[in-house]
Amino acid sequence: MRFRDRREAGRLLADALAPYAQRPDLLILALPRGGVPVGYEIARRFGAPLDVFIVRKLGVPGQEELAMGAIATGGVRVLNEDVIAYLGIPREVVEAVTLREMRELERRERIYRGEQPPPLIQGRTIIIVDDGLATGASMRAAVAALKKQRPMEIIVAVPVAAPATCESLRREEGVDCVAVMTPEPFDGVGRWYEDFSQMSDQEVRDLLEAARAERASEGEAEGGLRD
Repeated sequence: MRFRDRREAGRLLADALAPYAQRPDLLILALPRGGVPVGYEIARRFGAPLDVFIVRKLGVPGQEELAMGAIATGGVRVLNEDVIAYLGIPREVVEAVTLREMRELERRERIYRGEQPPPLIQGRTIIIVDDGLATGASMRAAVAALKKQRPMEIIVAVPVAAPATCESLRREEGVDCVAVMTPEPFDGVGRWYEDFSQMSDQEVRDLLEAARAERASEGEAEGGLRD
């Protein structure tokens, strides 16, 4: 099985997340860029708000797809000490990569959210979405940052995940992991999509604006029915 694209993957993931659909405190947070079209379809199905949660992978210099850690909004950094030690990466290199990715994280906050304030996390059921989980470094950084804001529950939701990564997230207190597929061997997220092309910042913004507009129109329709 392969997903046609991220939007189709999001619709199938929404089916797997059906037990959470009726929660009034539900918030969908997507990791940009690839998680946004997945999250958009879930938010649309459930009538829930959609926002972004910015996480940046700390790639090994020269092997950027290999994560030596990740950072997230809120000043959280998660390091993969095994990778750093095995490759003998100097601490000054780790710090330099962290600084570079922090600048990019701040840039994306400005581009994607604009003047919109960050959403309220405390006491809510949070579904945190990406297009897939390989090592899970970015998602673990997101979960660590979210826990600081005291949500009621965190559900990590992805169309496809490496089995061991999903299981490790489930072992964290207050966290569940829902995936449509957990194939073995995994061989990377992109293998499981027919279209895994990179999204632009503008495409992310368009989906976020569409989600806000749909929520606003639903609110107006419900108000009209009450009137």
